[in-house]
Amino acid sequence: MARRSGFVRTMVQAQRDAERRRIAQQKAQTQAAKAAIAAQKAYQRALNADKKERERLYAESRIAQVNLQNEQLEQQIKQLEQLLSNSLSSTSYIDIQTLKQPLNLPAFNPGPLAVAEPPPLPDSYKPPEPTGIQKLLPGVKEKYMQEIAKAQDLYRAHTYAHAQREAARQQALEIERRRYQQYAAEEQQKVAAQHAEIDNFQQQLNTGSPLAVVNYFTMVLDASTYPDGFPQHAKLAYVPESKQLIVEYDLPSFEIIPTAASYKYTKTKDAVTETARPVLQRKTLYSSLVAQVTLRTLYELFTADRLGHVDIIVFNGYVASVDKGTGHSMRTCLVTVRTSRDTFMHMNLSQVDPPTCLKTLNASVSKSPTELAPVRPVMELNMVDPRFIEETDVLSTLDQRPNLMDLTPSEFESLITNLFQKMGLETRQTQASRDGGVDCVAFDPRPIFGGKVVIQAKRYKSTVGVSAVRDLYGTMQNEGASKGILVTTSGYGKASYEFAEGKPLELLSGSNLLYLLAEHAGIEAKIEMPADWKDPHSDA
Repeated sequence: MARRSGFVRTMVQAQRDAERRRIAQQKAQTQAAKAAIAAQKAYQRALNADKKERERLYAESRIAQVNLQNEQLEQQIKQLEQLLSNSLSSTSYIDIQTLKQPLNLPAFNPGPLAVAEPPPLPDSYKPPEPTGIQKLLPGVKEKYMQEIAKAQDLYRAHTYAHAQREAARQQALEIERRRYQQYAAEEQQKVAAQHAEIDNFQQQLNTGSPLAVVNYFTMVLDASTYPDGFPQHAKLAYVPESKQLIVEYDLPSFEIIPTAASYKYTKTKDAVTETARPVLQRKTLYSSLVAQVTLRTLYELFTADRLGHVDIIVFNGYVASVDKGTGHSMRTCLVTVRTSRDTFMHMNLSQVDPPTCLKTLNASVSKSPTELAPVRPVMELNMVDPRFIEETDVLSTLDQRPNLMDLTPSEFESLITNLFQKMGLETRQTQASRDGGVDCVAFDPRPIFGGKVVIQAKRYKSTVGVSAVRDLYGTMQNEGASKGILVTTSGYGKASYEFAEGKPLELLSGSNLLYLLAEHAGIEAKIEMPADWKDPHSDA
């Protein structure tokens, strides 16, 4: 019995041990599972944290990009608002002499050819002399003498070879030196030619050559710095008789004004939204921009004219576009103004409101520039005929065009009458004037814009005085006319233009007359003053 009890106890103990092992194993498995779960959770937390960090950094980058867009937009608007004021702090004058190219010749550098190879040294070829007991040995002296002879032969051979190499080096060096001298001479010739061209241009500019004046002021406008998107293209003409510069300048289109007022990033949608700039604000800014470009161009041209070639500037600002109805390209004049140096430079441009300043200058400005409502230019560029501007004409002896100065008074009267009839006026009364010109009363049949027109034409060599313009204005008032037109074969001074400013007076110079004859009457004429021509003095 006792033995069985021991067996039972043994079995029970074994079961207990097995149970303990099972429980321990189960417990170990539970801890591993917990550890695995904990590790998985830690990993997920890390992933989530990393995702949040990436999302935070991404959102910050988008916000930074939008901030940059807003800053650039603000800078763009600021540039457009300060087009005029930013130009007042710098000079537009160009010193022609600074256009000369300097002579930048590199130093002559032949490289290794400049280094002579040292000649062989005789002592380095000498064999060592026998010393001590060697001298007493038989044949040593004879062998030594033979070695000396060989050394001398080798020295002579090396010396000859060195001389050959040195001669070749000297020859190659001389070739390089001549090549450099030829290059230097060519560069000096190019620079000298460019300097001579600059000096010639300076001389022509000093003497008031129309072509040089136009080229100089073209350079002035080309050097002006505008924001991206501005055409910055101009055509110019110069009438030396009246010191008048006519400028046809390309303005940017309405699209230059940004449509966006600001940008905003929405994180939940991951999208950048744009706040539209009010149309009225865009239109106001564009009108200001047109006025600023006009005033800035006038300022740059007047301040660049240190030689006093220009008394009057006519500025016509055009916008290039496409007619949506026809698909054809078109150019619309949005602003036109004629002003004198004295009037314009008397203004404090740093304090003016640009559109208001243009009104003060009696400029004609489009009532709706964004809709491309046109204005009529004070003077068109193609009315300034280069044939009249140029002082010399190498083909003058072959020119078969009629010279207006050779016509009789009656022929000149018929020519002017025919011209204005072709232009749509109804001539009712003409008579010869006191000074050999034409006095003509005509009628413009157009409703609203038409009416009585007084026309006077004067064949003058010298500039027409302001008294003639005053007389025309007085005649116009006496006749009850709505407009007066004065035509001359010469030109007008700034006093005449200043008097006519703001009045219904049209002053047409000789170049304008030639253009109108060709454009409306089909007459290609010229104006060449006879050597004995004398102007009448009835206007003095």
